[in-house]
Amino acid sequence: MEQLHAYWRMEYIEAPRYPASMKRPFTELPALGDDRAALIVHRQRHSYLIMNRFPYNPGHLLAIPFRDVVEIEDLNPAERADLMEAIIFGKRVLAAALRPDGFNVGFNLGTAAGGSITHLHAHIVPRWNGDTNFMPVLGQTRTLPQALETTWAKLSDAARELAASP
Repeated sequence: MEQLHAYWRMEYIEAPRYPASMKRPFTELPALGDDRAALIVHRQRHSYLIMNRFPYNPGHLLAIPFRDVVEIEDLNPAERADLMEAIIFGKRVLAAALRPDGFNVGFNLGTAAGGSITHLHAHIVPRWNGDTNFMPVLGQTRTLPQALETTWAKLSDAARELAASP
């Protein structure tokens, strides 16, 4: 039997999760005041971009309204426009920082759709040609080639540069 070693993976497995006291992480994380610890990449007026702590692929971002909303139709027009701009900005950040070959962008609406936290959010997942391999199929495990903190630094730098450009 061949062995697959991902020694860095234990650091990810043992990383702290949301505190048990945090009942609404998507509204509480922005209030922490530490975007690095929260993995927030960019803030806008009504929404923000945060890295997914359990990503499908490296750089997997979530676009989230600041206001606690469950249904997409509960957003007011300004919040809708801002959330769409956050999604577009997130795609630009990922393109600049990670140079993926494509993207999956979408919403999980309702718990039956996979929404483990009942709060409206959009997924922006970078994709590369050939990024699906045997691990998820046979081992029910995803391998990430880069630590979350390293990816956060790259994405935050790209977000600052893009936000500063006209």
